[in-house]
Amino acid sequence: MNLTGQSLKFENGQWVAEIGSFTGDRREMQRLRKRNQQLEEENNLLRLKVDILLDMLSETTAESHLMEKELEELKSHTRRRK
Repeated sequence: MNLTGQSLKFENGQWVAEIGSFTGDRREMQRLRKRNQQLEEENNLLRLKVDILLDMLSETTAESHLMEKELEELKSHTRRRK
């Protein structure tokens, strides 16, 4: 794949620049690497937040089911008394 004058290939699960294909300067390469690192860190943080939210959702759902079951038992108990 060619992107902004740079040839890339997908190798071992990662995009790698083909040797000699980069026509930009060294500063641009450093900037791109830094930006890539920032995006990877942001992605990791977002994954962590999603995991935490899923855990919270699971806990809340389990509590809700327990409360519903308890409520049904109380209703059943009340009906038997009448």
